[in-house]
Amino acid sequence: MSIHAGHRRRVKDEFNARGLEGWPDHRILELLLFFAIPQGDLNGLAHDLVDRFGSLAGVLDASADELRKVPGVGEHTSVLLRLIPAIGARYQKQRSELGELVHTAEEAAAVLEPYFYGARNEQVYILCLDSKGKVLGVRKVSEGSIYASDVNIRRIVEEAMGLRAAAIYLAHNHISNLAFPSPEDWQATDTIRAALGPVGLTLVDHLVFVDGDAVSLNQSERDGRRPVYQLLGGPL
Repeated sequence: MSIHAGHRRRVKDEFNARGLEGWPDHRILELLLFFAIPQGDLNGLAHDLVDRFGSLAGVLDASADELRKVPGVGEHTSVLLRLIPAIGARYQKQRSELGELVHTAEEAAAVLEPYFYGARNEQVYILCLDSKGKVLGVRKVSEGSIYASDVNIRRIVEEAMGLRAAAIYLAHNHISNLAFPSPEDWQATDTIRAALGPVGLTLVDHLVFVDGDAVSLNQSERDGRRPVYQLLGGPL
């Protein structure tokens, strides 16, 4: 057995025994790279990737073109690295079982959170509920902006009525990393709520997601003078 083969075996055995707790980002990447590059010492490449993109998350969020600019990264490696967050998102979605009951903003946020996993641009979803709060489905109604209200309202009504929903939660993500509702968020909420009432749909709340956290407009001060409530982690 070669030196490198022995090292790979030890790394895999350590993961199987104890998981990734305490591992630095470059070591996690090195283990991952084993499955794209069958031979050789990959510690240096793992360090290069973390140095270029700043973190494991930065590497996994990078585009295929950006990844291939790093010497040693070919098609197999770039596909594998891009596949990891995509699989993670699918895994989280399937763990959010439809049919459960949602009675609070926190419960709605827990259902919706996986849909924003790894999002690189702004997306808008609705969580559709029946009159008893049973989850009927989650549907994407826009990608790019919450503010194209005419398009959003038409799509929201079509998707919600298609599932025979009585109430919905509206949700979108901020790319800016600012976990506070903007004036445009409030305006969009008012416009959409007013449009849904006449067709028998209730907008329960509007949730804003930022990097795995969520805030509720219902639990936020509209003038922004008080801290909003972070649904997935307590007060900000």
